[in-house]
Amino acid sequence: MNSLTTVGQKIPKRDAPPKAIGAAVYIQDMKVPGMLHGKILYSKHPHARILKLDTSRAEKLAGVRAVITAADMPSTFRIGVMKDNPPLKTGKVLSIRDEIAAVAATSPEIAEEALSLIEVEYEVLPGIFDPIEAMKEGAMLLHEETKSNVLKLPWKLVCGDVEAAKKEAVFIVEDTFSTPWVTHCCLGTSGCIAQFDTNNNLTMYSNTQIPSLAQNDYIEALNAFGLKNKRVRIVQCVIGGGFGSKLDTYSYEYIAIRLSLKTRKPVKIIFSREEEFFATSPRQCTITKISHGCDREGRLMFREIDMVLDNGAYTSWGATTPSVMMLPISSLYKVPNVKYTAKCVYTNNTYSQAMRGYGNPQATFAIESSLDQLAEIAGIDPYELRLKNANEPGEVTPQRFKITSCGMKECIEEVVKRLNWKGKHGRGAGRGVGMASLIHVGGGARVYKSDGCGTIIKMDDFGKVDVFTGASDIGQGSETIIAQIVAEVLGIPIDDVNVINNDTDICPWDVGVHASRTTFVAGNAALGAALKIKSQVLEAAAKLLEEDPAYLDIKNGIVFSTRNKEKSTPLGKALRKAHYTLGGKMLMAEYFYDPKNENFDKEFKGNLSVSYAYGTHGVEVEVDKETGQVKILDYVAAHDVGKAINPLLLEGQIYGGGLQGVGYALGEKMVYVNGELKNGNFLDYKIPTAKDVPPMQAVIVETDEKDGPFGAKGIGEPGLVPTAPAIANAIYDAVGVRIKDLPITPEKVLKALKEKEKIG
Repeated sequence: MNSLTTVGQKIPKRDAPPKAIGAAVYIQDMKVPGMLHGKILYSKHPHARILKLDTSRAEKLAGVRAVITAADMPSTFRIGVMKDNPPLKTGKVLSIRDEIAAVAATSPEIAEEALSLIEVEYEVLPGIFDPIEAMKEGAMLLHEETKSNVLKLPWKLVCGDVEAAKKEAVFIVEDTFSTPWVTHCCLGTSGCIAQFDTNNNLTMYSNTQIPSLAQNDYIEALNAFGLKNKRVRIVQCVIGGGFGSKLDTYSYEYIAIRLSLKTRKPVKIIFSREEEFFATSPRQCTITKISHGCDREGRLMFREIDMVLDNGAYTSWGATTPSVMMLPISSLYKVPNVKYTAKCVYTNNTYSQAMRGYGNPQATFAIESSLDQLAEIAGIDPYELRLKNANEPGEVTPQRFKITSCGMKECIEEVVKRLNWKGKHGRGAGRGVGMASLIHVGGGARVYKSDGCGTIIKMDDFGKVDVFTGASDIGQGSETIIAQIVAEVLGIPIDDVNVINNDTDICPWDVGVHASRTTFVAGNAALGAALKIKSQVLEAAAKLLEEDPAYLDIKNGIVFSTRNKEKSTPLGKALRKAHYTLGGKMLMAEYFYDPKNENFDKEFKGNLSVSYAYGTHGVEVEVDKETGQVKILDYVAAHDVGKAINPLLLEGQIYGGGLQGVGYALGEKMVYVNGELKNGNFLDYKIPTAKDVPPMQAVIVETDEKDGPFGAKGIGEPGLVPTAPAIANAIYDAVGVRIKDLPITPEKVLKALKEKEKIG
């Protein structure tokens, strides 16, 4: 590892300069000749019967080329994880974001005017907005074909014997925690352009996170539209952030496809910022009842969690987050007995989507807050309790996760040292420190049958390299990481490596960018392809140098013998020799890497990830007892990353994740009143700004993951996972009040302080 020249270097992100100067082309910037503009009419009520829908006036407006309703969609076509969401609604609407009609026109303004001309009459129906109420016997059913508002998803995990452990435990805590809806706040809003050619093959210009899977979804739609055996091409523009928001396909995409098919013109649909807030899917809100127990020495004996998730009116990936919540519930620290049940419940609220951490932040908020409560009654310092129960290499967790590399203890110790924990914890008087740890997948996560990624590498006659990868870059810097890996293997400057990743017609298959998988999975795919083409290069050079290829290597663009310094040649010369020799060939190689992780069995057990990422965040806060205002004085985020391929990008991920977590902890909340979003803009929805960035230390802990590319594992998601409980624990240490309902606003802190005074 000491001989590495490119891997391990702080190389700036390749996409930074074009983004900084405005040269990057987002979906908002894209124009296609003859393009029309699409707009969608949404419901005015969260639950209502559609009595009349008249589009005649809109159809007559000059510049309007098409108006569609549910009548233009196949009646059986549904989208979403449970196939419960028609792209255009008829009969009844179940949420205020329900799409009921759409328009294609020659300008966005005309399309908007056309929407105002569509006449809709409703019979307003009573709604149900509380998942607890929705679960009660006799509650109104949102989907009449179901027998319950509780989704038929078997979210139950049992490891060991929790009841027996309860009887043996010396210290037990039990409490309830809740988290709100929050949205992704991507810089770029959602959008697409749908375009058919003369043979009815579809091209979608999109900012999706899942080009290969979206391709399958669109083919299914074309089949439903009667277009069998047609090609679908996905072209990704520069993606202005994802965070899980683009991990599924949405109604607007199928509406664009249908409008394009009807008009025979390309149709572009771009969300306004207001649409992005109310018509895309947020992180789901949760209610978590948790109990923890330990023995007299502080060794954890059991963890029991019962959770309710507000699913909203339809089902996207938000409903599957309990499968990832099981990860920290079963395997964050050594806890031999675990029981977890979760219910996802239909309501007339907005439906939820994946968001960075995929359920882990909600679960970890409850776990790590409860752990501090347990430490207090057991009379053990919270950091000592964590160290005592920390995961270790070689461990197999109750859910059968195989822990290979693990720097959890090192992360805890880094936080203790850098935060001066021993000198500050328990001091009170308005200042306090808190910490929280995390576990997350770091080597892929086998959610689908394949978790793989393909890579194709082509070298030209001058040693320049094109890398075609299935992996998408949504701002995390994967193009730079892949270029570093390939450059390292081939012994060439990184500037000689070009990464192409935005077109399904030329790039290989990939399951999508999620689960902190890109560095590990796509990195291993790039590594495998680079090793294969290197072998070809050395075979070709061996003939030129009259040397055994086993003794050849490449460095700084020179092929040389490791045993004879006199034998060397520029890489380009060797490549041209291979190409221009009679019967010669161009050098290309492909590699598909599918990690050796496992699908869960029926009991939700199995090695979900090849490796697991760990981290600990520590926070020092100051709480104003007069106002309830919380100020972060210091923030330490220590992360086990395996091998740091690019420390600069890792630090950026940690800073970004930490600040996103601060927003989740202290301010962000989507306010819904009877299903209607009341703060769908950046004026009323409070995200941290540059002025809110606290002093932050990003600490990289290297553990060298044996299965990772050059020892790396993924950490894209973990950066925000433990932030909220670390802050909540610090507030408790500062002023002795525990806020169990996110976000932790000054109003909540002040109310808790006043209640504490009354009791005291």
